[in-house]
Amino acid sequence: MVEAISAADLRDRIEADAFDVLFDTRAPEDFEEWHIAEAENVQYSGSDDELVGEFDPEAYDPEAAVIITCATGNSAGAFAEYLTEVEGFEDVAYVDGGMEDWSLVYDVVPIATERDELEILQLQRRAKGCLGYLVGSKRTGKAALIDVTRATGAFESAAADRGYEIARVFDTHIHADHISAGRMLADKYDTPYHLGEPATTRDPQFEFDGLEPNEAVLVGDIAIKAVHTPGHTTGMTSYLVEDEALVTGDTLFVESIGRTELQFAGEDAKAGARVQYETLHHKIGTLPDHVKILPGHFSLTNCGEYIDVQPGAPMFSTVGEIWAKNEIIQLEEDEFVEHMFDNLPSKPPNYEKVIETNLGVYEPAGEDERNELELGPNRCAATEDSAVADD
Repeated sequence: MVEAISAADLRDRIEADAFDVLFDTRAPEDFEEWHIAEAENVQYSGSDDELVGEFDPEAYDPEAAVIITCATGNSAGAFAEYLTEVEGFEDVAYVDGGMEDWSLVYDVVPIATERDELEILQLQRRAKGCLGYLVGSKRTGKAALIDVTRATGAFESAAADRGYEIARVFDTHIHADHISAGRMLADKYDTPYHLGEPATTRDPQFEFDGLEPNEAVLVGDIAIKAVHTPGHTTGMTSYLVEDEALVTGDTLFVESIGRTELQFAGEDAKAGARVQYETLHHKIGTLPDHVKILPGHFSLTNCGEYIDVQPGAPMFSTVGEIWAKNEIIQLEEDEFVEHMFDNLPSKPPNYEKVIETNLGVYEPAGEDERNELELGPNRCAATEDSAVADD
């Protein structure tokens, strides 16, 4: 019997090691571009009900617990029927929604805080590497959401499950790798939508409640201060939460730093890298060592392997730890600028169209196009590998 499971069920089975084989039936080029680490590629046509690539069923135990995924679930479902009806496999499940739904699976992870009345939740989009945040005031029941993606249900549920009223919505910048739903969610709850005021340099085609550098707003009794941290983009703004944690967007990550050439190009590219150096050393680096760095992304490879992080565990570092261990930050300015262009990863797929969408310049035709624009891991870091020195 074939079982249809959700992408969240797949996550749980991966965590529990509760299967023997995971097949991915997409075309080899799509598989190589992005897949789950445990997956094996067996190309199967859902429309023609036939194998396209090679597959030897005798290489597998017919009693093995098999899971199948594909782009949207259609091919995986057809291959599941083939395995059970033709090849005699007994325990077969396929992911309804496929890799598109896998791209929207979230883990909600608490971040420890010093103030009892402050709650910070990190929302981890494990297949793409996006990180968003809930900042809550326990005493007042008010919460802010930061860097909300299209999976708004994950953010709304995180607030509702803990009894919070959504009071403000923030974006750190105009994102290049995923479509923001911050404005939409702010409209839904009739709350302010914030970007840093310097985001006007990107000419967004919508109104927002801009925060000037060093301007603070309250969420209940929790202070959130805008810290202009240009480099990744001219409008990049980090948010300092009660002097305990800095939500850094794509400026600084746990394992790397943000790339600069997605906005800056040509002769401006090296100037952008110098701006990034200035931001890191004279804004973030001057904060106390204990301040937690809460990044906007974590890195994973096209093969689905995580770099220096583990989904479901808190992903953060501190100013002190990063300045002691990040080898790029330790470079002198000229070396830093040159390093930023030495082995850059490939750019995020469809990043120009994603930026246009987030600027309000372009409107995707529907959910299918939105899914297609976002497929694949983020590539907003300046390095493919970790920049953190081993202990």
